[in-house]
Amino acid sequence: MYEEPYRWVEAVGNRRQYLDDQFIQGNPLIAISYTQGILLLTVHRGTPKLYEIYDRIALGGMGHPADLEKVRFSLLDLAHVEGFQRSPLDVTASRLTKNGVAPLVKQAFEEIFRAPYIVKILLAEVGKVPGKDRIFTTNYDGLFEERSDMGVLVARPALEKILQDEWKKRVIPETLPEAFNQALQFWGLASLLQADSQDEGEESQENKREGKAFPGPLPDEEVVHRRLQETLQKETLECVLLDRTVSAMETYRVLAGEELQALLPVWFQPAP
Repeated sequence: MYEEPYRWVEAVGNRRQYLDDQFIQGNPLIAISYTQGILLLTVHRGTPKLYEIYDRIALGGMGHPADLEKVRFSLLDLAHVEGFQRSPLDVTASRLTKNGVAPLVKQAFEEIFRAPYIVKILLAEVGKVPGKDRIFTTNYDGLFEERSDMGVLVARPALEKILQDEWKKRVIPETLPEAFNQALQFWGLASLLQADSQDEGEESQENKREGKAFPGPLPDEEVVHRRLQETLQKETLECVLLDRTVSAMETYRVLAGEELQALLPVWFQPAP
């Protein structure tokens, strides 16, 4: 009888380690708030990861596509029920996170005889002004964080902290090209840090256990650019804008085709 709590804690710990290893192969996701709205950016290998959930609200995910679809449909149902029974103004990223995705994935994670959701979720809600933007990131265990300036989904919590600290050093973008360039650079940095964290050596494992940040200096701009060039030769760039300057029913806009090509910075050229 006394062994049961220990077995549960041990099982949850093993489950956490398993899930961390699953996400290390995934693609990060970046969301940043700027003057015009919120820009979400990621890369995919065939299945989209950015979706509209409700007026002013977008969803981004990292993890298994099937689990992302389950969470997405659950949030769509919740959003439309809330909007019908209450008011469209009551459908917020905060309510969808706290009453929807967080309890859903937490329950699955803690029930050790049930498969967990291999997914991390980002919900972004554009406000009337940048300071009113809301960006929620929810981990696979149900823990969530709220910010108004930026959000990131990446495999390791320590890497997320690095990117948040790095964001504080940057100038807040004012235009769409500036925001796109910032998001693209941050995605490249996140991808490099995540790839480096795959090192399973003794030192790397010790850093993971102690929750330490990435050891050593961050990759420089040239290395980040090269990473982006190599990645976008094989995978598809996905970018969405929640535009606060238009009507509430039209805030969600996919950036694609010629518009997306025009936003690519001058340094971007396919690697030889």
